[in-house]
Amino acid sequence: MASHKIERTTEDIRRELTAIFRELKDPRVTGAFLSIVRVEVTNDLSYCTVKVSAIEGLPRAKEAVKGLRSASGFIRRELGHRLKLRHVPELIFEATDSIEYSANISRILNSLDIRDDVPEGDDGADE
Repeated sequence: MASHKIERTTEDIRRELTAIFRELKDPRVTGAFLSIVRVEVTNDLSYCTVKVSAIEGLPRAKEAVKGLRSASGFIRRELGHRLKLRHVPELIFEATDSIEYSANISRILNSLDIRDDVPEGDDGADE
């Protein structure tokens, strides 16, 4: 039952962090198209690792993480007010390049010359 509570709390934190990120005024954060890739919370709710990616790439995500770290006190206070947690976890922000990586894979797949014309009656399955 405890794991269900942690999962629910993790999703609540992710949802609220997304809203809080939109309210930040730091140009390092507002100038980037950020996405929260993953939120991991320890079982005792003492630490919360937030993996952030930017569509502009890893260097831009690292710059945004610097802004998030400087605003972590504000973010943590807002999170506590919105979620009514007894103990708000310490936030650890990490940059990742997952959006850039998936966009690159999408470009590679789109550049492949895949034929869509399959002869009628041949569905590709052997009988």
